[in-house]
Amino acid sequence: MKDILVLGIESSCDETSAAVVKNGREVLSNVINSQIKIHEKFGGVVPEIASRSHTEVINLVVKQALEQANVTLDEIDAIAPTYGPGLVGALLVGVSYAKGLSFATGKTLVGVNHIEGHIAANYITYKDLKPPFICLIISGGHTHLVNIKSYTEFEILGKTKDDAVGEAFDKVARVVGLGYPGGPKVDELAKKGIPNIELPRTHINDLNFSFSGIKTAILNLYHKNPETNKADLCASFEKNVAEVLVKNSLKALKQTESKKIALAGGVSANSYIRAEFSKLEEMGIKVYYPELKLCTDNAAMIASAGFYNLINGKKSNLNLNAVPNLKIDKDIEK
Repeated sequence: MKDILVLGIESSCDETSAAVVKNGREVLSNVINSQIKIHEKFGGVVPEIASRSHTEVINLVVKQALEQANVTLDEIDAIAPTYGPGLVGALLVGVSYAKGLSFATGKTLVGVNHIEGHIAANYITYKDLKPPFICLIISGGHTHLVNIKSYTEFEILGKTKDDAVGEAFDKVARVVGLGYPGGPKVDELAKKGIPNIELPRTHINDLNFSFSGIKTAILNLYHKNPETNKADLCASFEKNVAEVLVKNSLKALKQTESKKIALAGGVSANSYIRAEFSKLEEMGIKVYYPELKLCTDNAAMIASAGFYNLINGKKSNLNLNAVPNLKIDKDIEK
């Protein structure tokens, strides 16, 4: 069987990335140009600045990805850009660039759902991982429990009703003065604290999540008691969130009779959450995590998902457009 090379392009938020992946599993290159330093002074991502930054570097990033993989565009079989969800202006930069390349070279265009990309990061880390399994996607914009029925078939079992878990991390970081990006900074400070502060847990009967209550509780608590130990507060927040994530994941595993769960998304890099999920191994459940560099936004995961779309006949045409609110369980005309 001929090897299939996919050029992935990711520009959904504040990372401009291009990667070449072979057969969906082997990363030949994964170039990431991060905008964190640019947005840090604003305390979060500014969409207009993100779009402009993508435009300035995308050509160079793609060129570097091809050079590092030691391949030419002629050797590429498909071009796979993220077309949603994400910031519409940022998405358009990657989609437009990919469409231009596809038109100029005649290479197959394969639009990729960003959330599917996060799931596929696990296929790169674990060469033997195959569906079906449960995936918990936890990031700045998403908190989803998904039944991965096949490489291209997904069923949402539960999702957040308000804030995504990564959004809650960022807001807690802002409240206690840690700055942006909040997730890694909360994780680091929590290691120095004790989870001794009682915080509310939102109980929902189904597999959905809610994190606005705990965020508001921390905001009120800290404003009323500014002398509260920040490390203890971060440790208590992490413990609370991890318990909710594990509880719902166990319910999803039982409901689907699955013994495999994968984590995905930026928050899956959190050391405490990883440690709590590792305990499920004692119950006979196999737990998967992407390697740390594949947890945050990158084009290797997009190229991997693009490969599975390609071999399952899910190709796009030059009418492909950015879909900022794209859902993982809904196919749209591409």
